[in-house]
Amino acid sequence: MGSAVIKRSGQRTLVWYQLAAALLFCGLLLTSCSLGDTAGSVNIPSGNGGKDCNRVGVFLPDRTTSDRWEHNDHPLLEAAITKAIPGVHFDYHNANGDSDAQLAQATTGMENGDCILVVAAHDSIAATPIVTMAKAHNIPVIAYDRLIQSPDLNYYISFDNIKVGALQAQYIVDHYQQYRRGFHTNITMISGSQTDTNALLFSIGAHSVLDPMLAQHTLSIINEVFTPDWSNPTAETEMEAALADQKDDIQVAYVANDGMAGTAIQALDNAGLSGKVLVTGQDATVGGLRNILQGKQNMTVYKPIAKVAQSVGDLVKALHDGKDVKNLTHGAVTSTYNGGKIPSILDEPVSVDIHNISQTVIKDKYVSKKDLCAGLPAGTGDFC
Repeated sequence: MGSAVIKRSGQRTLVWYQLAAALLFCGLLLTSCSLGDTAGSVNIPSGNGGKDCNRVGVFLPDRTTSDRWEHNDHPLLEAAITKAIPGVHFDYHNANGDSDAQLAQATTGMENGDCILVVAAHDSIAATPIVTMAKAHNIPVIAYDRLIQSPDLNYYISFDNIKVGALQAQYIVDHYQQYRRGFHTNITMISGSQTDTNALLFSIGAHSVLDPMLAQHTLSIINEVFTPDWSNPTAETEMEAALADQKDDIQVAYVANDGMAGTAIQALDNAGLSGKVLVTGQDATVGGLRNILQGKQNMTVYKPIAKVAQSVGDLVKALHDGKDVKNLTHGAVTSTYNGGKIPSILDEPVSVDIHNISQTVIKDKYVSKKDLCAGLPAGTGDFC
């Protein structure tokens, strides 16, 4: 699937964008049909709604789009779940960017006795058969970080993903004048994968902040590209194309995560524009934070993964013990495209730039100063 591009000029409203998101969803729904419903063709034992479950399956999406999945989510989830249920079998798998592989992994996991599933979907639509099979065998599914588009989903644990996009856009609004050229500020938007609901939520959040300024012609979005599989190399190509199209006349690069920001920065480096274009990011990766210290990237969004991992541990324990989980979700619900109201736990993301690295990711021991400063000259960013 190629990049999905939305060209923009003049006023654009949030309603218009939501229509675009819905159209993208319809296309995804058509592609998901090929996966079929295999709920009746496998031998899966009953999960008893998670009660007394001693085998928890955890399924993450990839290893390449962001280093958070293996470096942060995997160990934090394992620690939280094994603490929640002493003696539990932690059945871990990574889909390596393959939706069919993730479906096969989850199916095999359930056949082998996984009785609670924690799924960070590679594809928000393609993961729906996992939920269908699990429901048929009374196995609860917790969508982790990324919403699975099924009305039968049991729980959703993530961050306020609309706020993630809003934080990125607010940083642009607060700092674009430092990069303004003449009387205009051109923005290129490199968003995430259109098969990940989060990418659409990030963009909706960003537009909720940017659209009023677009209406006033204070800012101009020259294009928005949805990047298949959050591919870092593709993001570099997209940045190169935007620069070529605008003859390097770009002042802001809204980039949805740090991995893609890193390769977009490479394209800016090649054009002699590194540090001259405002660049956003997300995930507070070591690479993204090092780019911030070096003045190549301006901000990232820190999502305290330890909090959501602990929320998973708390929920898994409650299910195992057969307890009411309403005190964990506090009545919060998230809607799926197809009508489901999913009990949810949504934690708060945090905007990070060069001024608050010490007070956020370092204070929380999410990353270490040693890792951030390795190989950088003393004094880099007034931090190293």
